[in-house]
Amino acid sequence: MSRAMTTLFAAAVTAVLLVGCAGSGGLDGDLTDDWAALPAPSAFTPAAGVCHAADFTDLVSLASYEPVDCAGPHRLETVHVGAFPAERTAAPAGGSAELRGAFAECDTRATGYVGDDWRSGRLRLSVALPNGPGWAAGSRWFRCDLTELTTVEAAATVVVRSGSLRDALKGPTGLRLGCQQTRGGAGRGVQTLTPVECGKQHDAEFVGVWRAPDRAYPTRDADWLPLYTGCRSILARYAAVPDDAALRFRSGVVVRPPGAGRWKVGDRGVRCYLWLSDRTVTASLKGAGPAGLPVRTK
Repeated sequence: MSRAMTTLFAAAVTAVLLVGCAGSGGLDGDLTDDWAALPAPSAFTPAAGVCHAADFTDLVSLASYEPVDCAGPHRLETVHVGAFPAERTAAPAGGSAELRGAFAECDTRATGYVGDDWRSGRLRLSVALPNGPGWAAGSRWFRCDLTELTTVEAAATVVVRSGSLRDALKGPTGLRLGCQQTRGGAGRGVQTLTPVECGKQHDAEFVGVWRAPDRAYPTRDADWLPLYTGCRSILARYAAVPDDAALRFRSGVVVRPPGAGRWKVGDRGVRCYLWLSDRTVTASLKGAGPAGLPVRTK
């Protein structure tokens, strides 16, 4: 190769290298020094009156917080956001007085939000807290979330709904509990309750909610007696019959307390149902009086 050709070849190689460098877009070959540092965890407070497409979780992070419009499909709705004292240094433990107090506040706010005791409908109230990093960053809130269920009996699943729950129980609605048909278990008691239209034959009806005092979860027969007594009083008021010794001969009663886990966090609302173990009816017994709910003689 001549000296001239050698010079031209070297110049061409240099030009290619310069073009390659110019096309790098400013990258210098170091893949780490151009990334911004991740921000430190910071406190945030969720909003009330918004919905969420994800399932309920009892610990919420900023990264997982993705509220959606309640007009679209969602699985839960935040009805209230409260706050623990700012000077708290750790999240309240399960079963603590602070957590029961948070549930009580959520209970009151949820009832006001839907227009009646939320237990009167196919609803579940849950309390969510900030996760560990959020708490360490200064978050001190608790979130009150309502979820619509397919049933308030066992094996309930979450309903993906559209539309807010605000004022959802102010009037008649398919969300509200009403007349029921029972199914017995191996013994003589009621195993399940299935909603039916009151104009069809049925043998049970939701009559209201009795609020149990702050005591241990019922595990023995003696522990259940106050629940039955309380629900009988709710039944008497609903059906407009005397709350006396003869009441047990007018109707049986089915009690549905919250589960042990929910009882631990402060839920004391017991759903109460009248139960006609010897007959069926084709109308609601609300306000029926002694004529509609007579004393049984057999």
